[in-house]
Amino acid sequence: MNTPDSRPTLSRFGFVLTTVGSAVGLGNIWKFPYITYANEGGTFVVIYLLAILLIGLPMMMVETLLGRRSKKNTVDSFRVLARESKASSWWTAVGWLALIAMIFTMFYYVVAGWTLYYFVRCLQWSIGGFDLSSAGLSDEFGAFLGNGRLQILYTSLFIGITIAVVSFQLKKGIERLARILMPTLAVLLILFLLAAMSTPGFSQAVRFLFHFDSISSDGVLEAVGHSFFTLGLGAGIIITLGSYFSPGQSIIRASGMIVLFDTLVGLVACLIMFSIIFSVPEAERAQSFSQSAVILFTTLPNLLYQLPFGMILAPLFYLTITFAALTTTIAASEVAVTFLVDRFQWSRRVAALVTMIALLMVALSASLSLGSSRVLSNWAPFGERAAGVFGVLDYLATNWLVILGGFFTAIFTGWVLDQKMIKEELERGHGSFKYFKIWQFAVRFVIPLAILWIVIAVIGGRTF
Repeated sequence: MNTPDSRPTLSRFGFVLTTVGSAVGLGNIWKFPYITYANEGGTFVVIYLLAILLIGLPMMMVETLLGRRSKKNTVDSFRVLARESKASSWWTAVGWLALIAMIFTMFYYVVAGWTLYYFVRCLQWSIGGFDLSSAGLSDEFGAFLGNGRLQILYTSLFIGITIAVVSFQLKKGIERLARILMPTLAVLLILFLLAAMSTPGFSQAVRFLFHFDSISSDGVLEAVGHSFFTLGLGAGIIITLGSYFSPGQSIIRASGMIVLFDTLVGLVACLIMFSIIFSVPEAERAQSFSQSAVILFTTLPNLLYQLPFGMILAPLFYLTITFAALTTTIAASEVAVTFLVDRFQWSRRVAALVTMIALLMVALSASLSLGSSRVLSNWAPFGERAAGVFGVLDYLATNWLVILGGFFTAIFTGWVLDQKMIKEELERGHGSFKYFKIWQFAVRFVIPLAILWIVIAVIGGRTF
């Protein structure tokens, strides 16, 4: 059984790398460039950066604090801290909500499998030749989604790799891989940025990303929502990793580094993808760049192979995406494994095996709901808002469970817990925190109100 004294700890460097790995994923390299492009860059990016500062950073500190103070899994951290502050044990339900949110995000493993498949396909295209148009790529992607065998194969491969890492002890598994994957990911992104700087579309990409213009209220809401989603908040991941964070290190500095690195990756990804997009003729771009998040698989390969050294860059690009997805799936799986180890005193390998079985059951159902199984694909309990197991899991996790988990976590920290204890934990390993009142205001008012705005939008029919 893990106790505060026996629980393994991560150094600040190990914690930052591991947590950055959990945050940096398809949301940075896939979704953020897409929504930035859809909202015409510039002002949207400024609003997003402000939201990161006012929502993302304070919430990252909240979840890290809860994990380190309790030294427990996501569920038990709320139970332990509520008892310490003499609050109702009903707050443990927030931990369960976060755990359930993590389970519902298992559809993410399906998308992670797509990145691995396209890495393999790019290797095949680079060797045998690439001659597909964007329309041809759309047809191929559609056929891939409807191919149950391939969906099962690549989803299972990704789950297998993830669980193989998680089954090892923390330092020998997750931290060791993070120390390899994150620097490798950084090097690959820098190489792509250098390649992007040599493209004819780079200067236009810079202007697009950093110009100022008007923005709609929907654009502001999108920026606020993504500032929360991009860091993996609300699903117990940061609380779980925080439970392993060394007491002698600063939560404030570590959180700042994590948010900074995560934001930089998103901006670099935008520069890379926009440089590629703006390097093709405008008429062809308008025809091929569909307003869809799946452009990563239906448009980008064609554009990548038009670049100098495209035969090399295309496989490397999807290898980069695969690494980003893997660091996220590993951290998400750790939420379940830590819960099982803490609650039932199982060994990590037994907990990892049980987690793998649960992942396979949920993720494979989602993978078969993309066209290969009529029953799973047509399941639509929420009508037009979501169709199929994949769509339903995505809708519930992203639009309800994660944001509600974040809302109640902020309320719990800002209004229920002993604020003297909170300040003490923030200053441990850091020294005096002179901005505590500002941080407290953000946790008590800014974050809950921002999340309520998202909830009202979802009730009104908006989806994220």
